[in-house]
Amino acid sequence: MHNAAKTAGILAGSWFLLGTSLPATAADKMSFFITSVGAGNGADLGGLEGADRHCQSLAAAVGAGKRTWRAYLSTQATALADANAVHARDRIGKGPWFNAKGVRIARDVEDLHSSKANLTKETLLDEKGQIVNGRTEKPNRHDILTGSRPDGTAFPPSPPFSDMTCGNWTKGGDEGTAMLGHHDRAGPVTHAWATSWNSAHTTRGGCSQTALQSTGGDGLLYCFAEK
Repeated sequence: MHNAAKTAGILAGSWFLLGTSLPATAADKMSFFITSVGAGNGADLGGLEGADRHCQSLAAAVGAGKRTWRAYLSTQATALADANAVHARDRIGKGPWFNAKGVRIARDVEDLHSSKANLTKETLLDEKGQIVNGRTEKPNRHDILTGSRPDGTAFPPSPPFSDMTCGNWTKGGDEGTAMLGHHDRAGPVTHAWATSWNSAHTTRGGCSQTALQSTGGDGLLYCFAEK
């Protein structure tokens, strides 16, 4: 009985390492993940629509494509008088949100943006249920694209914040910049900005994949099930 139980436990957990899909119960419950890979062209995601497609595609690959997935990204207005900014917090649904292992990370939008949210390296998993490399690991992948302020809203379109979204997620070269968060809640110091999951610092040297990797990122996104 002991050997049988041990074997069953190994088989039940093998999907994390071998399978391409989550168990049906996990896929049905998962409503949050970090993308395991970037979109492939730095911060040029094809705008919000392209970012959402990337989230949807990765979710579908593990059996969670029945939900409507949205990337946690803000976009900026082109001028102060322009009201067309999009706030990341407004596009991810009402919650609650659970990771691939069924662990709740936040009850609702307010909880998500509070100190009470369950946001750690161990809970902010990718769509396969795997931990994403943090600041002390190689390669470091803890920089997550958000373009957002700590409360999940967009930056104003005025200096020094003229471009915090790599041209609203259409730039993938040497120009532009974007705000990043630290999914592992770790930075060079313990100040709030350095440990922020959604608003830690900007990219360095542009919006290319090389620029994103230079500060410890890989073009990864937070994805939330809106429905």
